Amino acid sequence: MDEYLTIAGLAAIMASTLILPFSVKKVEEELEAFLFIMGLSAVTISGLWNLALIKEAFLEPIKITLAVLVLGFAFRAVRPKLKGWLERLIKALGLRWSLFIIILFLGLGSSLMTAIISALMLAEVISILKLERNCEIRIVVYACYAIGLGAALTPIGEPLSTIVVAKLKAPPHSADFFYLLNQIGLWVIPGVILTSFLGSRGAGPTASSGHGLVEDALETRLSILLRGCKVYLFVMALIFLGAGLTPLAERFIPGMPLWALYWINSISAILDNATLAAAELVPIMTDKQVKFVLMGLLISGGMLIPGNIPNIISASKLKIKSGEWAKAALPYGTFLMLAYFILMTIFVK
Repeated sequence: MDEYLTIAGLAAIMASTLILPFSVKKVEEELEAFLFIMGLSAVTISGLWNLALIKEAFLEPIKITLAVLVLGFAFRAVRPKLKGWLERLIKALGLRWSLFIIILFLGLGSSLMTAIISALMLAEVISILKLERNCEIRIVVYACYAIGLGAALTPIGEPLSTIVVAKLKAPPHSADFFYLLNQIGLWVIPGVILTSFLGSRGAGPTASSGHGLVEDALETRLSILLRGCKVYLFVMALIFLGAGLTPLAERFIPGMPLWALYWINSISAILDNATLAAAELVPIMTDKQVKFVLMGLLISGGMLIPGNIPNIISASKLKIKSGEWAKAALPYGTFLMLAYFILMTIFVK
């Protein structure tokens, strides 16, 4: 009976975590605090409190938080030079090839400079370009797909990758800094290259005489510090949530077929994919199952604004509406989901 009560309680927390963030505006606005409460509740219901978990929750967020803070201040320092660099690049290579290089750099570079900083750099570049609005939205959407994919290659790239490595660091996976690169690098890197190329094709050859997308506000020291605190709390919350939901995940997730593990994560389009990774991944899963879960999360996370961090930051900074994002992102996301599923089903052993 106690086991059934535990599963029922965890199922209620899981349902709340999936439903409330996109149905209750206050929860969406205070997502870090909400997930922290859900995480503490899940660990309490599971009876999994121990010093090792508390230590992990305090230590695991440090690396990505420091990366966000240090790189945030570094970007603020070099930001005034960005316009000159961009103008020289466009003069040398032309607009489309310059955009290809920029998107590729932001996508692959996000694994080291974090998805957050890449998204902020993207917003600044788009503000400088001042192309037609629809062209800029398409460029932003494709660039965020590239960033969302590329950031998953290291545990400091984004909260999702931090959580994956933290949850799978025990045997048999023994995840370390290079675990994600080894597991999904051959799938992610070609996707980033393709997305960068297609995104760069969306730019017209000439700039609009009017203004396109423009950043809502410049970065301040306080905003950088507050963002670092939010990242720390967010990752800590997901550590607790992932640990607490382990009994529920171990009971149901590993027995699911690969196609279900892949396609069920389409809900990442409306839910942050780091939260889903925390809820789903458990050490008893095979590497093949981990691959299908991660690629489903990463691709579908680009489809709608709530799906991942670069989407949220870019849409907020540049005032892109949900309908505008969906119109540009859903066709490409659907194509990627189908293409990756077919190729992974054939080639992942």
